[in-house]
Amino acid sequence: MSKKRWFALLIVIVLFAISLPAYSGQSNLDSLISSDQGWSEKVVEKGDGINKEKVVVLDINGVIQNSNNRSLFDTTDYNHELFLKMLKRAGADPTVEGIILRVDSPGGGVVESAEIHRAIVDIQEAYKKPIYVSMGGMAASGGYYVSAPADKIFAHPSTITGSLGVIMQSINFEKLADDLGIKFETIKSGPYKDIMSSSREMRDDERALLQELIDESYEEFVRVIATGRNLTNEEVYKLADGRIYSGKQAKQLNLIDELGTFDEVVAAMLEHIGRGKLDVIHYEPSSNYFQKLLVTAEKSVFANQDILGVKQLLQQTNSPSLMYLYER
Repeated sequence: MSKKRWFALLIVIVLFAISLPAYSGQSNLDSLISSDQGWSEKVVEKGDGINKEKVVVLDINGVIQNSNNRSLFDTTDYNHELFLKMLKRAGADPTVEGIILRVDSPGGGVVESAEIHRAIVDIQEAYKKPIYVSMGGMAASGGYYVSAPADKIFAHPSTITGSLGVIMQSINFEKLADDLGIKFETIKSGPYKDIMSSSREMRDDERALLQELIDESYEEFVRVIATGRNLTNEEVYKLADGRIYSGKQAKQLNLIDELGTFDEVVAAMLEHIGRGKLDVIHYEPSSNYFQKLLVTAEKSVFANQDILGVKQLLQQTNSPSLMYLYER
C-alpha cells in the first residue's frame, strides 16, 4: 500500500479516535455511525397559509442498499431503513396530499429496490395519494425500478436512465494467487457451497444455476415496468437489454411521462392536487456528529482519486448478490 493510502487511513483513524470521548456515554459503536435517528422537516416552498396540508419530498440519492451493509467509511446520504420509515410516514400522514421522490441513483440491491417498490404501491392502494418522481442526473436500473410505479415520472433531457436488468459479479483471484504463491484451502458440505468463489474458475453448472436466479429477478423487473408503464411484457423485453437511455430517449419510449425540472414537478403536483399553494416539505435524515466528521474528512482525504480507491474498496461487500445496478 502506498504512503498516500496509509496517510489517508491514518487521518480517518485519528479523527475517529478524537471523536470517541464526546460519545463516552454511548452504549455501542452503532450509535456513532448510524444515521437512523430520525429526520427533520425543511420547508422547500412555502404555501399560502390557508391549508395545513402539504407535499412531502423524499430523496433516493446513491446506491440503494441496506444501511446494515454500509461500512464505517460510507458517508453517502442514502439510508435504506430510514428512507422506508420516512416514506411510510408520509403515506400514512393525513396532512400529506402528495409525495415527490427525487431519484439520483444507479440502482442497487434487488431486495432493497423491491421493498421500496412495494411500499410505494401500498401507499397508492391504501391512501390514494399521488406519487411523482423527479429524476436527477441518473435513475438507472434499480433507480428506474423504484420509479416505475409512480403516477408520473419526470426527467431532465440528459438524465441517464435505463440499464434495465440484473447483474451479479465476483472477482476471480486464482491466477493472482498462483503468481503470489497463495493457495486456497476450502472444506465444504456440498458441490455448490463455494459457488462464485474468488479462488477458482466458475463451472458451467454453477453458471447455469446463477443464470436461473438472474432470469427470475429479470422477469420480475419486466413485470414491474410493464405494470407501472402500461406496457406489454414483449414491449419491455425490447427495451430491457441493459442499455442506457437519456431522459429524452426515455420519453420517446414511454419510460417516463414528462421532461422537466424539480420545480416543474412540484408545480405539476400542486396542480394535480388542486388545493392551491401548499407547503412543500423535504424530509431530511438527521446526521450525527460522527457522520459530519467523516464527511469533512472525506472532502480533504478522499479528494485524490488514488486514495478514493481505498475508500471504495473498504465499502465493497464480500458476498456477491443480485443487483439492479448500472455498472460503469
